[in-house]
Amino acid sequence: MSDFRHETERLILRDWREEDWPVFFRHTNTPAVMRWLGGLLDEDKKQWVRGRLEGYQRESGFTFWVVERKPDGGHLSGELLGFCGLKLSNQEGGPMGEHEAGWRLREEAWGHGYAREAAQATLALGFERFDAPHILALTVQPNTASWGLMERLGMQRRADLDFANSDFGDDTIIVYAITRKEWEQNQ
Repeated sequence: MSDFRHETERLILRDWREEDWPVFFRHTNTPAVMRWLGGLLDEDKKQWVRGRLEGYQRESGFTFWVVERKPDGGHLSGELLGFCGLKLSNQEGGPMGEHEAGWRLREEAWGHGYAREAAQATLALGFERFDAPHILALTVQPNTASWGLMERLGMQRRADLDFANSDFGDDTIIVYAITRKEWEQNQ
C-alpha cells in the first residue's frame, strides 16, 4: 500500500493500519450507523468489508480512507472517526467504474461538520489528484442526513442513475453527482 495521508483543518485522512480495524468496527458497527447500510455486520461481513477496502487501494490507488481527528484537544481529539474517500462504483445494477465518494462516521462524530470536511477533501482529491471527470455518491432516500450532505457539497440528484439493489435493504439506491466544472465553480 501507498503511504497516503491528507490533512484538513481538523482531520487526517490516511491509509488503514492493522490496529484500526477493531476500533473502526467497534465504533461504526452500531444500529444507528448501520441503519441505512444493511444492518449490523457479523464477523464474516466485517472481513468482507475489510477485504473490499484494501482491494480498492490495491486496484485503483484510493479507497475509503481512515478519518482521524487531529490530536489537538478538540472534540474526539486523536480518535478514529470512521472512513471517507473514493472507490470505483461497483454496486450491482448501478453505474459501474465511476469515481464514487463515500463516508461512514461513528455516532459521536455526527453533527460536528467532520463528514462535510472529510467529503470536501475527498472531492478535491478526486478531481485534483485522481483526475476524476465527475464523482458520484450513493445512498437511499430515507437517509436524509447523507443526501443532505451531498447537496451541501454541491452535488446534484441524478434520478436517471437510481437503481434497485438489496445490499442496503429494500430501498432504491439514489445517486448524486458533481462534475469537475461544477466543483470548480463552488471553490
